[in-house]
Amino acid sequence: MRGLADKVCIVTGGSQGIGKATCLRLAEEGATVIIADIEDDQAAALCEDIRQTQQRAEFWHLDVTDEDELAKVFSEVADTFGGIDVLVNNAGIAGPDKPTDEVTAEEWRNVMDVNVMGVFFCTKAAIGHMRKRGGGSIVNISSIYGIVGAPDIPPYHASKGAVREMSKTDAMFFADDGIRVNSVHPGFIWTPLVEAMAEASDEGRDAFCENLRDLHPIGEIGEPEDIAAGIAYLASEDAKFVTGSELVIDGGYTAR
Repeated sequence: MRGLADKVCIVTGGSQGIGKATCLRLAEEGATVIIADIEDDQAAALCEDIRQTQQRAEFWHLDVTDEDELAKVFSEVADTFGGIDVLVNNAGIAGPDKPTDEVTAEEWRNVMDVNVMGVFFCTKAAIGHMRKRGGGSIVNISSIYGIVGAPDIPPYHASKGAVREMSKTDAMFFADDGIRVNSVHPGFIWTPLVEAMAEASDEGRDAFCENLRDLHPIGEIGEPEDIAAGIAYLASEDAKFVTGSELVIDGGYTAR
């Protein structure tokens, strides 16, 4: 990708799944990758793996629901590397899978705290640093369920719809600063979260996976690397004319 070499990129929830694939892809493109996660051991291991390939990575412990900690981490990253160029708001949780009238207020708030407030806090912390660099790119990970509905995990769907609209609003607010903001909308991707869903399914792992394949016209479940490629594009100068957009990477799911 053009223009990613030597960029300083923070990836929240970067230790596994889509976040891990994104860290690896950005590092391959020459970026300095900051793995920001609450999973310290996994983040440290990924950091070492990236360094073994002579690429640049560091990790910071980061709880995206803690605004004060987050602002401190972003300042430390900027002081260490001279600034922040790219923020990938990837950290997220699924929440309870039950009808809306059975979801407790605490369960709902927990999902919103991570998936919505986390994006808000991270964006808020990054903007000033990006202004000092003369611009930047923020990539927010939403979902196909920020675009279409389904009868499951209602707080997750609501949170991803919020992320979609936050991305458009911020794209307009910060365009004059040279800061682009876009959202990515994955279909079903084979991540630890989806694998856990498969293992817990009443129908069994194989049937669960077959049903997922049938939901996508392309006939496959996506891989984290599929999403990482789209994120790298939006982060790069190849996407210099792209802001406020939705990049749907879903094997045709929403085309039905």
